[in-house]
Amino acid sequence: MKLHEVRSYKSAEHLPREDQLAWKISEVAADSVAVEEDVAEMIINRMIDNAAVAAASVARRPVASARAQALCHAYARGKISGATVFGMSSETRVSPEWAAWANGVAVRELDFHDTFLAAEYSHPGDNIPPILAVAQHCGLTGQDLIRGLATGYEIQVDLVKGICLHEHKIDHIAHLGPSAAAGIGTALKLPVEVIFQSVQQALHTTTTTRQSRKGEISSWKAYAPAFAGKMAIEAVDRCMRGEGAPSPAWEGEDGFIAWLLGGPQAVYHVPLSEKGEAKRAILDTYTKEHSAEYQSQALIDLARRMRDKVGDLSQVKSILIETSHHTHYVIGTGANDPQKMDPNASRETLDHSIMYIFAVALEDGGWHHVASYTPERAKRPSTVALWHKISTAEDPEWTRRYHAHDPKDKAFGGRVTITLEDGSKIVDELAIADANPLGARPFKRPDYVKKFLTLSDGVIVPDEQQRFLDAVENLAGLKADQLHWLNFTVAPDQLGAPRPKGIFDWN
Repeated sequence: MKLHEVRSYKSAEHLPREDQLAWKISEVAADSVAVEEDVAEMIINRMIDNAAVAAASVARRPVASARAQALCHAYARGKISGATVFGMSSETRVSPEWAAWANGVAVRELDFHDTFLAAEYSHPGDNIPPILAVAQHCGLTGQDLIRGLATGYEIQVDLVKGICLHEHKIDHIAHLGPSAAAGIGTALKLPVEVIFQSVQQALHTTTTTRQSRKGEISSWKAYAPAFAGKMAIEAVDRCMRGEGAPSPAWEGEDGFIAWLLGGPQAVYHVPLSEKGEAKRAILDTYTKEHSAEYQSQALIDLARRMRDKVGDLSQVKSILIETSHHTHYVIGTGANDPQKMDPNASRETLDHSIMYIFAVALEDGGWHHVASYTPERAKRPSTVALWHKISTAEDPEWTRRYHAHDPKDKAFGGRVTITLEDGSKIVDELAIADANPLGARPFKRPDYVKKFLTLSDGVIVPDEQQRFLDAVENLAGLKADQLHWLNFTVAPDQLGAPRPKGIFDWN
């Protein structure tokens, strides 16, 4: 692994292509190094994880709307063409960028798939829908898909380690567009020049503000990563045809760093694997046991642990969660978002309110991806009373551990002090979630399978559940005409209410 210095350059300064971040990323993507066995196994785990949360969300309104849009873009040219859409028959094929759109929304809707947190935060599993869609459409093999996904995860993690976006109110999908483009380039075995242009186009077209995750959070929170995947596919298509991109995208005088990030004086350090070095970044990432923002995972586990010590929750006077800067300012009271304390808030807002999440977990002793978010649950008087007694504060030590490079020191949890009406205090802390690779119960293949079977229960019939699992667990052996097996089909009555028509299906 080599650390690369990245900064802005005046137009009069010559920055050779080979010294530009996009070129270095493209060289990593074009490096045909073999994917190691444990990485390939984790890729399978994350494909199972994505399918699990997609199945659980397949009938939800944002997912149904995105799917309806995608189905307006049928693709039927060639023997192996088009890509599949979760929930639909595998014979139903749409243009790959629209499959990436529909499937990306399904994967992201419940905020329940994998995560990586460092200088920035991310959901690296968002790389899977666009890279899979291209692989299906272009008749690639399971091995090609594995290579592409290893790159997508690698570049996403490296950018997240090196460049903070949220400090400058830029949404984290600005790292996803380039990583998906790079992964597609790897899967298609494209030359460095084409990947270079694609990565820059993808950055340019997927840079948006953090308002999608602040205030009145809407369904766009789920749509934003799907949009990045869709844009990445379109960028690669254009660049394969010989088109170029704004360059240098990161380092230019009027570029990303100079005007959207730290400014002309800012210097970033991005780690990238060297030529011939295996791409192993997926092993640094972790999935969720609970359907909520990742920084809440350990705190949900902690609430479950503290519940019996508290006893009568009506005797709680106040609860203070001391945690990292990121947790305090993004999902805590430091965000200064009144919506995070509002019983009428959307699900998308509630899963970004650690005050709500901790209150419900403390009352229920657990978490459920549907029941914990219903309007009735959010408006329960006892919950509202407890919820409004909770505040957060930044603790420098938790912030340091959040950004720690040593995995054994890294932490996303916090310390909780529950003060009772009689003045007594109950104090406990948890650094990492139970399901984290270093947690009390690290997720293994059986846990991913259980998550899939649990979330798809009553949605996907048992025979189809098993068929999907058999296919994905044989990913490395899938041939060019078999990647459509990585879809799952549900009965029409499981797809949710019909959606209003839009422009694409006007007539």
